[in-house]
Amino acid sequence: MATVITVRAPFAFMRRLVSARLHRHCCSTVQTACFVSRPHSYSLIAGQQHRFFRTSYVAARPVLQFKLSDIGEGIMEVTVKEWYVKEGDKVSQFDSICEVQSDKASVTITSRYDGIIRKLYYDVDSIALVGKPLIDIETEAGQVEGPQEDVVETPAMSQEEHTHQEIKGHKTQATPAVRRLATENNIKLSEVVGTGKDGRILKEDILNFIASQTGAILPPAPFQEIRPPPPAAVAPSTPAAKPKEKMSPPSIPTPVIPKPVFTGKDHTEPIKGFQKAMVKTMAAALKIPHFGYKDEVDLSLLIRLRSELKGLAESRGVKLSYMPFFIKAASLALLHFPILNSSLDENCTNITYKAAHNIGLAMDTSQGLLVPNVKNVQMLSVFEIAVELNRLQTLGAAGQLGTTDLTGGTFTLSNIGSIGGTYAKPVILPPEVAIGALGKIQALPRFNHKGEVVKAHIMNVSWSADHRIIDGATMCRFSNLWRSYLENPASMVLDLK
Repeated sequence: MATVITVRAPFAFMRRLVSARLHRHCCSTVQTACFVSRPHSYSLIAGQQHRFFRTSYVAARPVLQFKLSDIGEGIMEVTVKEWYVKEGDKVSQFDSICEVQSDKASVTITSRYDGIIRKLYYDVDSIALVGKPLIDIETEAGQVEGPQEDVVETPAMSQEEHTHQEIKGHKTQATPAVRRLATENNIKLSEVVGTGKDGRILKEDILNFIASQTGAILPPAPFQEIRPPPPAAVAPSTPAAKPKEKMSPPSIPTPVIPKPVFTGKDHTEPIKGFQKAMVKTMAAALKIPHFGYKDEVDLSLLIRLRSELKGLAESRGVKLSYMPFFIKAASLALLHFPILNSSLDENCTNITYKAAHNIGLAMDTSQGLLVPNVKNVQMLSVFEIAVELNRLQTLGAAGQLGTTDLTGGTFTLSNIGSIGGTYAKPVILPPEVAIGALGKIQALPRFNHKGEVVKAHIMNVSWSADHRIIDGATMCRFSNLWRSYLENPASMVLDLK
């Protein structure tokens, strides 16, 4: 019987093997060989023996270099804080690839393709450069239309990162992945308001638009309140015993304490991330002539009001602190003193009065001092401010505050009292022109309008203003109005819009 042997091997190897067998048989005078060619198979016939060689291969899929694009604010390098994928993982569009941190914010990089991760170019805590490859990703052939080049964003946005669509005389900016999500849900991009840089439409904008159309209400993230540790338990007192005669205490020898041996070594580490941004900001702030003003506020009525509203807010899933009232009162006072919500150019020749009240809150996090801000406070209620504060505090605790949350501030409040401070000398955050530091609330004796000593809940406030354009009288009048709103919370109702 004829024997048939099937061998699977690469195409080039089979071709060399067949050529060698043909050469040997062609040189032989005993047997005659002929070569029969078939698609993807080769047959060598010699006498009664047949050998078939079959080849099989997998069509190679394109491997793209996913480069780190410009994330704005003139940032040219970032630190890779965490990888969410590893080599060999399969990812889809919108899947998180890694988290990077610049000197301004933490940013989560997401995938623009469906494919398999083939290479990671950086280790954790390494410095990644804008415009350089971040990962290699093997994609489906259908996802690539022509050469793919993920270039660094310039003011004229790259075609890969930001495609444009002409809609009634203006351009809508969105990535292909966002456009695909909009198409799958039958959403016109012209109807969606973009919250990204230069009006860019983000994935979150599409999801929020879908939620608004369907009437879905997204629950706010829970806020974990930082509470001081409980006081140490006191041992219960023993039952009264009969008094014993006084005895002189025995002499106790003084223990000999060995002198500790210091074995530590100095070490040097580079300044990076948010600490690097703090260096730049504080260096610029030193050029501003600061004017300081301090006062105290009686919050007795506000504490009573907050205790009445706290349960209602918690029933809606929101933690209601005093800060939303402080922020709203500041916005109402800024309407009367708009110069405190302005900025001064570098040459000190022009003042820009900001229309939006983007009030920042200095926040102490594991990453250092961060100042996210609540956007458009002049249009928000106290409850809406509380919802936004809950969101910012949750993101801050997780180290996930984005560039949008950390930029665009026009006025700042620092709640130093949450740690325990009473007075402070706050430093202005350029290009803002004023900042306030709030001390802790203390129960202190004060005289009421009848001259009687009563218990009052007092909070100290410390203001700093840019003395180049703000005089002491303006800062004093602003503080008096802000204080009056807090000491008489019902008066805020008259000016609420």
